[in-house]
Amino acid sequence: MEKLSWQWMGECEAGLTQRFNRVERYPAVVRIFQLISRLGDGVFWYTLMVAMYLFMGKSALYVVLHMIAAGLTATLIYKWLKHKTLRPRPHQQFGHIHCLTAPLDRFSFPSGHTLHAVTFSLVAIYYYPSLAWLLVPFTLAVAASRLILGLHYPTDVLAGIVLGAAVASASFFIF
Repeated sequence: MEKLSWQWMGECEAGLTQRFNRVERYPAVVRIFQLISRLGDGVFWYTLMVAMYLFMGKSALYVVLHMIAAGLTATLIYKWLKHKTLRPRPHQQFGHIHCLTAPLDRFSFPSGHTLHAVTFSLVAIYYYPSLAWLLVPFTLAVAASRLILGLHYPTDVLAGIVLGAAVASASFFIF
């Protein structure tokens, strides 16, 4: 039954997913989104944490530890959901949707890149609102990259947004 539900949802979302994926006609744009996706693997976030500590000093250590704790929580949720739902990626389900970069794992739901981008951005912006000009556009670009590169359906990305916001919000009660 679960497989049938994912199949049905995939069929409902395939048209919109393919529209995003049509960017493949523009190799330069694809390369930009591949780079954004690669940075969203963690490189951008680790660099941000180091930069915060270097430029803002010891006062940023608490923020960095908060980001790490929230990120680890997001990872646990993401991995649990991926193995529980087993949703195939769009390019695995539909031949007209092309995978434009190597996926980090087999399954689609939720978008871990989006989940982490939202989690890290919300935590960082809470402490340093002046970073919003950088983090909001980057987070939106990460979310878009998942669709453009044929790795996720829109509902995977939306779930990543909701879960990332929930993890960040919950982390404020703990920290």
